[in-house]
Amino acid sequence: MHPMTPARFRQARTLTRTALSAGLLLGLLASAAAFAAEPPAAAAQTPAASEAAAPADPSAGAPSLQFAIRQVRVFDGERVLPSATVLVRDGLIAEVGAKVKVPDGVPVLDGAGQTLLPGLIDSHVHSWGDARGDALRFGVTTELDMFTDHHLLAAAKRERESRAKTTQADLWSAGTLVTAKGGHGTEYGFAIPTLDDPAQAQAFVDARIEEGSDYIKLVLEQARDANGKPRMATLSEPALRAAIKAAHARKRLAVVHVSLEEEAALAIDAGADGLVHINGDRIDDPKLIAAIKRNKAFVVPTLSVMASVASAGEGARLAADPRIAPWLQQPQKDLLGNSFRAGPSAAEVLNKSLENVRNLHAAGVPLLAGTDAGNPGTTHGASEHGELDLLVRAGLTPVEALRAATSVPARSFKLDDRGRIAPGLRADLLLVDGDPTTDITATRAVRTIWKNGYPVSRAIGANVPTVATGPIALFIDGKPSERWLATSDAYMGGTSTSVLQAGQGGGQAPSLQAKGELTTGFAQPWAGLMFNPSQVPMGVADASAVRELSFRLRGDGHALTLFVFSGADKNGRPGMQTIPAGKQWQEVRVPLATMPNVDLKRLRGIAVSAMGAPGPFSFEIEAVELR
Repeated sequence: MHPMTPARFRQARTLTRTALSAGLLLGLLASAAAFAAEPPAAAAQTPAASEAAAPADPSAGAPSLQFAIRQVRVFDGERVLPSATVLVRDGLIAEVGAKVKVPDGVPVLDGAGQTLLPGLIDSHVHSWGDARGDALRFGVTTELDMFTDHHLLAAAKRERESRAKTTQADLWSAGTLVTAKGGHGTEYGFAIPTLDDPAQAQAFVDARIEEGSDYIKLVLEQARDANGKPRMATLSEPALRAAIKAAHARKRLAVVHVSLEEEAALAIDAGADGLVHINGDRIDDPKLIAAIKRNKAFVVPTLSVMASVASAGEGARLAADPRIAPWLQQPQKDLLGNSFRAGPSAAEVLNKSLENVRNLHAAGVPLLAGTDAGNPGTTHGASEHGELDLLVRAGLTPVEALRAATSVPARSFKLDDRGRIAPGLRADLLLVDGDPTTDITATRAVRTIWKNGYPVSRAIGANVPTVATGPIALFIDGKPSERWLATSDAYMGGTSTSVLQAGQGGGQAPSLQAKGELTTGFAQPWAGLMFNPSQVPMGVADASAVRELSFRLRGDGHALTLFVFSGADKNGRPGMQTIPAGKQWQEVRVPLATMPNVDLKRLRGIAVSAMGAPGPFSFEIEAVELR
């Protein structure tokens, strides 16, 4: 419900666009500058290389062994058990209680002086790049995303259904949000579909569900100038009502982004299941609060981002906490130290937001802990602990705040296998020193985190997947592997296109073909394909064992550009090489280990793109191998 000022737009455009797009855009801009200065080095060409094969799955693993935590204070998601034993078996909670008998041979941890919590759930994030790894490092085992690249959702669903060892929080997502042409969500530099005709609402929602959206997020948002005039479009009332009805017809929750009291009132009247911000523009009318309660809707206040709008310094204070600071990556520290700096008029936003939460809580409206992580003043994982503190300052008891981060979101979003510590539920657990049921900041004193019953290393970089040398699979079950993505300037508002498909290949196996068209409308048109070494686009992977990349290439006679994205900052300058792409098959070898601007210990992606003059393009790759 935060006001979307022009200054906020400018910051959000930089900080919330897709990591993939931001990295590629910087690469292209750097490429243009490099070309103007001097031609990049050409890649070496040698005789034919071998055929590609499937790599090992880094997430594969046998079920975890049994263990028990004895004589530990347990907050089970609803209530406090002063002293209990929790037995975990094969990634699930097996038994909970004061009289649990631990089988012989099962490892036992002494929980005296500590509190065991369900893994935390952040009910409002924007997940890109390293976000889910950052979240897990702070005990947030589940994230509910409110706008991300829908291409990530199929893999996210498979991961959350597995009980294998993982380095990331599980993800549910709204995918692409429902907004109007020129509305909030369209300003970040990449194209998304919009809804303007209410008659198209069912088809629009059906398309989002087909893409993998777990619930539907709609946007009511009008940034206003000093005279109160709207600066941007928003969903019309008929479109809003039609889209909510369409979501319910497909048995999906409909949650609504609002910034103003009047928008919240309209959303609730239209049948919204939840509001995913608190409004800080004024103290809410009791009639609105009564309507939210009557309609059994929930609210995700996102007080962390409201504090950032108010420049309250909450993020910087969180980053300075010695229980938090050692586990933050530098980009997280930088983001927490930032804020929206919306000006003196925004100073009261946090106070009004806290008062509105206080009144909602007094009325019995379900409140969910959510941070809007990805925005200035917030970060994934750590900000959930700050959000809990803000909820307590708004009048919730510590136990009620803990429910807002565990059982309440699990119940509200129908996540039946998590959010509580009970037999048969997933062993996503957080063990902390002290008693957060009386001092909410004790959640920051993390002792151990378990995901699917496996302990999680908190060391920065410890959970980074390793890239092994060897062939890289192009296809899985006859379809392009999800590690390969088509990419183009359409992500940044351009109109170029790229499609990945099977080509004829130079041997018995099919090649991977990128085919499309470069079009005008973007400063430097580009389109092609990208390999993601991690599980998510632009996520970090350790490829320090790799010295070079080799592959076979056939093109249409136009030179291509290879980009290597790496380093702690996903928006940093990439390594680059031009690659001649003749119409005959040729082997290309790229010396990654000696390429400028490449940090193989933090590899994020490798893209091959057609660039430059408008027109059709086509190229194929095969026998891709890291050596």
